[in-house]
Amino acid sequence: MNTSAHNSEDNQPCEKASRDELRLRVLRLIEKHPEMSQRDIARELGASLGGVNYALKALIERGFVKAGNFGRSDNKGAYLYLLTPEGVAQKSALAARFLSRKIEEYEALRQEIKSLKREVSLERGAGS
Repeated sequence: MNTSAHNSEDNQPCEKASRDELRLRVLRLIEKHPEMSQRDIARELGASLGGVNYALKALIERGFVKAGNFGRSDNKGAYLYLLTPEGVAQKSALAARFLSRKIEEYEALRQEIKSLKREVSLERGAGS
């Protein structure tokens, strides 16, 4: 069995979830602050500039975000990022998937904590 191929398959859901989370965070931020530069977005989100650039390009290509130059800006490289109606719907869909995933993680963590508490309590009882 080729473990590297197997591991990359295992990581795909994590990579997609991570990519979706970044896209959701970018959508949420530009909805509130459409004038932010990619560099500002990256700094605010604690993400790499390249990652934000990649996410924005994908969102623009899919028609979820429109990018346009500021009309009266002294900085001709400045963009205004606007969510399209499809982008608002995509943001909602991403948020619903993200919430579902976080609830699953929370439930798994809750079960692990419950199990660890039992284990610690049994060990303390046996040590007395």
